[in-house]
Amino acid sequence: MLQSAQYSLNVIQDEARELIRKGLVSRQQPIYILCQYIPAREWAWVESELERCNFLLRDRIGDLVGREQWDND
Repeated sequence: MLQSAQYSLNVIQDEARELIRKGLVSRQQPIYILCQYIPAREWAWVESELERCNFLLRDRIGDLVGREQWDND
C-alpha cells in the first residue's frame, strides 16, 4: 500500500524552524539531522524534495531555513 505524504519545501522549512525554536537542532547542523525527527517511512519523500530544490543533506539547516520562497512578488 502506497502512502502519498506530501512534503513541500515550505513544510520542511517550517518543521526545521520549529525544531530550532525548541532547541532540538541548531542552524549549524547538517540537514540530515532532521531525519531523526521525521518518520523513517516519510524520509524518502523529504530527501527527494530537498534534492529537487538543490539542497544536499550535508548542507546546514541554516541554509535551508534562511532561504525564503516568495510566490507572490
